[in-house]
Amino acid sequence: MMPKKILLFFLIAFLAANCQEKEEKKLPNTPTAKKNDEEPLIRQKKDTKKLKQKAEEALLYNTQNKFNTEFCILIDMSIHSGIKRLFIWDFKQNKVIEEYLVGHGCGTNSWSSDESAGKAEFSNEDGSHLSSLGKYKIGTRGYSNWGINVKYLMHGLEETNSNAMKRVIVFHSWDKMSDEEVFPKGSPEGWGCPTVSNDAMRVIDTRLKSSKKPVLMWIYN
Repeated sequence: MMPKKILLFFLIAFLAANCQEKEEKKLPNTPTAKKNDEEPLIRQKKDTKKLKQKAEEALLYNTQNKFNTEFCILIDMSIHSGIKRLFIWDFKQNKVIEEYLVGHGCGTNSWSSDESAGKAEFSNEDGSHLSSLGKYKIGTRGYSNWGINVKYLMHGLEETNSNAMKRVIVFHSWDKMSDEEVFPKGSPEGWGCPTVSNDAMRVIDTRLKSSKKPVLMWIYN
């Protein structure tokens, strides 16, 4: 018969090996810490409080400068480009009545790609191919080679977008822009113009054509 001490030794060794095997099986499912640049993208929601604050400021600006006080266009560039971030704000109803995807400039990235991963950078410099922040007066309607062949000139009203006309920054549609959100992918990037889908432009174009006063577009971050 095997001595008790030897039997106890083998029993302890067997239990230890069995526990180690179970721990190793758990390892593949054990979450590991990730670096900041490896963290998964989190779907953003529109910031209603921020929108209302911007709308209040816009209404005051429009009243003082004889702009349209029925609606304005707010674009929150802090939101991922694959999520709807262009908002038509109705001043009378005091709420967003329409929202769409809108593209931003590619900068040094490839044109029409999404190399910025949905995150915009900004510049007022000619040739930067980046979008510019600030308030704009939506100007004359004209012919565009893009989308539904409609464009609107954009007059920059601040130091951050004063070169908009020189840079030929206009509001137009683009066949590559989607009607539906594409997150976690981003919208295709152009040369700095705020671009929307063809269907979106058809709706916005109707509103802009019917406005008797200049309409404010405010691009902010």
